[in-house]
Amino acid sequence: MSDDRVLKRPFRPRARLLQLLGDQLIGSPRLALFELVKNAYDADADEVTITFEDLGTPEASIVIRDNGQGMSLDTIEHVWLVPGHDHREREREGNVRSPKYGRLPLGEKGVGRFAVHKLGDTIELVTRAEGESECHARFDWEELLKETYLTDAEITVSQRTPEVFKDTTGTLIKVGRLRSDGWTRGEIRDLYRQVTSIASPFGDRVGDFEVRLDVPEHPEWVGTLPGVHQLLEMAPYRFEFDFDGERLHYRYEFVGVPGLKLEKRVVERNDMHFQIPPAREPDDLDPIDQPRPKRQHRITADSSTIDGIGRISGRFHIFDRDRKILPLYGDTRFLERYLNQNGGVRVYRDSMRVYNYGEPSDDWLGLDLRRVNEPTKRLSRNITIGVVDLGLAESQALHEKTNREGFVENEAYDRLQRLVLGALWVLQVERNIDKERIRELTGGPPHVPQGVDGPLAELRRLASEHRIGDVLEPTIRKIEDDYNMLRENFARSGVSHAGLAVIFHEVERGVRVLTGSINDPAMTIESIRDQAGQLQGVLETSSQLLKTTTSKPGSLRDIVRTARDLSLLRFRLHGIKLECPALEEDGPDATATFASSLVLGALTNLIDNAVHWVKVRHADPAERRIFVNVVPDYEGGPAIVVADNGSGFLDDPATMISPFFTRRPGGSGLGLYFANLVMDLNEGHLVFPTMDQAEVPDGYDGAVAALVFGNH
Repeated sequence: MSDDRVLKRPFRPRARLLQLLGDQLIGSPRLALFELVKNAYDADADEVTITFEDLGTPEASIVIRDNGQGMSLDTIEHVWLVPGHDHREREREGNVRSPKYGRLPLGEKGVGRFAVHKLGDTIELVTRAEGESECHARFDWEELLKETYLTDAEITVSQRTPEVFKDTTGTLIKVGRLRSDGWTRGEIRDLYRQVTSIASPFGDRVGDFEVRLDVPEHPEWVGTLPGVHQLLEMAPYRFEFDFDGERLHYRYEFVGVPGLKLEKRVVERNDMHFQIPPAREPDDLDPIDQPRPKRQHRITADSSTIDGIGRISGRFHIFDRDRKILPLYGDTRFLERYLNQNGGVRVYRDSMRVYNYGEPSDDWLGLDLRRVNEPTKRLSRNITIGVVDLGLAESQALHEKTNREGFVENEAYDRLQRLVLGALWVLQVERNIDKERIRELTGGPPHVPQGVDGPLAELRRLASEHRIGDVLEPTIRKIEDDYNMLRENFARSGVSHAGLAVIFHEVERGVRVLTGSINDPAMTIESIRDQAGQLQGVLETSSQLLKTTTSKPGSLRDIVRTARDLSLLRFRLHGIKLECPALEEDGPDATATFASSLVLGALTNLIDNAVHWVKVRHADPAERRIFVNVVPDYEGGPAIVVADNGSGFLDDPATMISPFFTRRPGGSGLGLYFANLVMDLNEGHLVFPTMDQAEVPDGYDGAVAALVFGNH
């Protein structure tokens, strides 16, 4: 007799499974109500009312009523009573929209209806579909759970002459024996904020769906809350953007601050290349516990970036909580409380909210972390009211988590994050221009730069990874010592923070060049050692900013040649064609008196900017071109000219050379400032001429800058 047995049996889920679906998949009672409101949206309702009855008594209950399509007895039997039914998911995949408002369903897992079990133990369902009788069901979870298996936990649904929905369709769910007695004034007001935010305040179809909250015993709990539109009008900075996979369209508006005599400012651009921050590797942390940027070829978004996401747009209202500005708006305590509770960036699909983005506990874009490093320049959640809008049909690569707390963090979600951060960078740049205007008017504090610990830690990590730590460690240690000494000298001399920030910028740029060399298989240890020595020299030459610059006559062509040699690796990596007549046989040259190390730094900064912006404009490396030349007879003195066919300058010269201003995501904003400072020290000028003035040949229609030497 054989011991082998074959058993074929179906799963036999226990009755408690349905309670677990509601109790453990839904994070909180407020989120459970949010799910029921979403179900009403899917049912094509335009109005939902949530009523708390008899709060504070054993008879307390919650009633959710909508005027949607309702359900027939057949729908209840074959859909509502079937956990995990995929009819909503199939409707979404087939682009089947609701008959009245043309909505795609928000639900897709078939478990949202069990959110009621998070709220209480007794459930009463009343619903009516068009042309059908009214259906009624009442059940008690304590009784159902007495049954062992789900198949034995029967619910009785009956048809009757309409009593609730006599002249209309809809669904009513009444939940009794509430599991939570914590429905306090604060909890109700938080619920009001949450459910009324289900429709975007900026959505085109916000009037198609309204959520009402009623607490008959305490009408004052929600009756005194101001509308969101009233509060949004208090934001001095407004921003809208739209990206269709080709060009970024945006409109920025500074509307002014009460009591400050500042003109309004509006910027609108329709053909911007969309820069996005580099991808991050969250599991590959550097020694200072920060994700390091991945190497990437594209620094702009294109149609592939929105694949599975679709067209993306957004609107943001940014507030100013500066202690000199906030009191100008009157009720500062209420405004601050509102921002603390509502600040952040929410996500909407087809004008309906994806929870929990924008909640007080959620910082999905890392805005607060980024602000830690630059508190005066970066946006944070508690000054931002923003929404991101997506199309439900086009964003199928974004899947909501089963527990309804955001999207699954897949590759499409990562791209969504970077797209939103890229848009916020544009907003941040424009806002900082007006923040500087306010600072000049009110005498606010200047921006304080960070140190060099981060770049040097990254350099140590790379050196260790490539097993050349012993080669570079003495140089890294010397840079640390020199930097700290220079910082003390700056403090004693009273030089502004911007001067110290220049040193940081130059060290960071040198680390970036050295990083590229380490990652280049063609580079030898000797070449890396030489570049490490040049990086060490940055601090030694930068100390001249504190004393009379050591200058002597020199050839501008020689400076151009050195800058070209330092940049050859970058040109090769990015496929950039360099045109440099000065380095050709019998090319133009001129002699001027200058500090060669500082001027070399200024010139390489101009080249660095050109490299970035030709990459922004041209995805095809074959189209990237940079022009560098010496113009001996430029007006005012001999000049070194750098031009490109990139995106071009968007701002006036005074703004571009101000410290910390940059339109480059993640940039320090010190390159042009440094170049301008160097030329001042060398009795020259940094100017931004036309292509004709700089004698630039045809084919260059981007940016042009010139280092003009006034002594010769």
